[in-house]
Amino acid sequence: MAIEQAIFRRAELLLGDEAMGCIAEKRVIIFGVGGVGSWCAESLIRSGIRKLTIVDSDRVCITNINRQLMATTKTVGQVKVDALKERLLSINPSAEITALQQVFTAETASQFCLEEYDYIIDAIDSLKDKALLILMATSTPLGERGGGRFFSSMGAALKLDPTRIKIAEFWKVKGDPLARALRNRFKREKVFPKRKFQCVYSDELLKNKLPIDPDDKGNGTIAHITAIFGFMLAGLVIQDAVNA
Repeated sequence: MAIEQAIFRRAELLLGDEAMGCIAEKRVIIFGVGGVGSWCAESLIRSGIRKLTIVDSDRVCITNINRQLMATTKTVGQVKVDALKERLLSINPSAEITALQQVFTAETASQFCLEEYDYIIDAIDSLKDKALLILMATSTPLGERGGGRFFSSMGAALKLDPTRIKIAEFWKVKGDPLARALRNRFKREKVFPKRKFQCVYSDELLKNKLPIDPDDKGNGTIAHITAIFGFMLAGLVIQDAVNA
């Protein structure tokens, strides 16, 4: 405990004992720990979150290194959540990190008890799976014992200008193709989120300057943008926990 007190001394100076105690008790789950989710996880642990579940089915690959926190030449091939868990425990060995090498889909959704978490973070890339998580997370009841607050990342690829990254309620997000595709999907299927939720997004949209690699198929991304997205998601959690 003495080590933890030393680790979080600067945060404690800013927030106070009561707030830090509240943060330490919050349970958070992050779906997707790539370019956005990995930085979100680290920021949460460095800010005093002790109970964190990270969910991702992938392994670290060489093209992850330019933007994902735990991706290095030494971790290529490792399970992402395992590599990230090791990193997070090196920051706070007392943290309770649950690493799940799984993917959130219609087939696996029932395995996640969303009502057990105070905060649910969406950093999923897949449109279909992202839409399902939004619907499920916004359907869980808010309250101290059931369900939690939900925050979502929109698209962080094809961005370069950090000053254009913003936070807005989902239906007020402008200029983001992923948010537009999600809204169109909800309207088409006539199924909508049960409550409003905040999103991190950017209205900037650049184009790839080189052809997409057919073996990778990902759009161009860069570390400072994905990291800021992740940090802003973490900031939403910490600010909400402090003000609760």
